[in-house]
Amino acid sequence: MIFLDLVRKRQSVRKYLDKPVEREKIDRCVEAARLAPSASNSQPWKFIVVDGKHLKNKVANATFSKLVSFNAFVPRAPVIVVVTIDKPKLMLQMGNVLKKTNYGLIDIGIATEHFCLQATEEGLGTCILGWFNEKKIKKILDIPKKNKIGLVVSLGYSGHETIREKKRKSVKEISNYNNYKFD
Repeated sequence: MIFLDLVRKRQSVRKYLDKPVEREKIDRCVEAARLAPSASNSQPWKFIVVDGKHLKNKVANATFSKLVSFNAFVPRAPVIVVVTIDKPKLMLQMGNVLKKTNYGLIDIGIATEHFCLQATEEGLGTCILGWFNEKKIKKILDIPKKNKIGLVVSLGYSGHETIREKKRKSVKEISNYNNYKFD
């Protein structure tokens, strides 16, 4: 697939078909994530694929509540992927402090998007979630205290019949050459 076509096709899916996802496809998505670049090649991510129905439902239910219901679609996804961030090594910790930047978050964002783009290539849909009950999910999946959950991704065959038009700012609104002069 031409890369820009793939990017245009990738969308946040909130409606899934009741169809299992082949592990070979999931493995290719994880491989795409594994190949992502990271600060100092630290590769601070772990991808926990949850496809057992009972366990998946427990994790899914930790992504929303009665008060915060916008992730209520997640239990209908056949797979959930929990992306954790390893504690950075000393050099990266110093870099994070000196530059006031959490490179681990940037790194897992890149790796997660690689995962999602490969999922699109595989004919799957994804939705990247930043809102979830970290404490509950860590307990459910036995994630060590030192690790942080950065993102959760729902994964499955999309129940959407069409690709929604992307509503984005124009290229002129987000880029410029040689200076920061925007209208």
